[in-house]
Amino acid sequence: MAVEQNKPYIFLVDDEPIQNEMLKDFLSERFDYQFKTYENGESAILDLHLNPTVIVLDYHLNAHLPDAQNGVEVLKAIREVKPDAKVIMLSGQDKIEVAIDSMKYGAFDYVIKGETAFSRMENIINYVNEINSIRAANKTYKTVITALFVALIVIVGVSIYMAMKLNSVY
Repeated sequence: MAVEQNKPYIFLVDDEPIQNEMLKDFLSERFDYQFKTYENGESAILDLHLNPTVIVLDYHLNAHLPDAQNGVEVLKAIREVKPDAKVIMLSGQDKIEVAIDSMKYGAFDYVIKGETAFSRMENIINYVNEINSIRAANKTYKTVITALFVALIVIVGVSIYMAMKLNSVY
């Protein structure tokens, strides 16, 4: 598989490979991202240098491997290295405490595994894309406004200089 340098990444981190593949298939039909799947958080953390835009993180990453970090521990580590990455916590648990715990440590959103999970994930990623587009436009506007301000200052400065020169001539 060829890696496209311009495409941003979405990381899918779940200790159930079938879950990762199903979600990857679903999302890759809808979004123009590169996808990387991981069966544990430690591997995903090692690849954070790839600057993933979105990380889908299973809450119970240590269900099959008791020595692995759980989702909240991985979330904390991600926040330290990539605070801007949007982490979507994915869990089979429909407990408010789990959702609150995830959000407390910086999850962007919380999705319960089930029949609507994939479409909910699609909606969240669309929202992330909108946020990123607005931020990019805002950055462009700031640059343009700054350039116009500098140009205005230069024009005013040159005008004042010219007026002073004309006054000294007469």
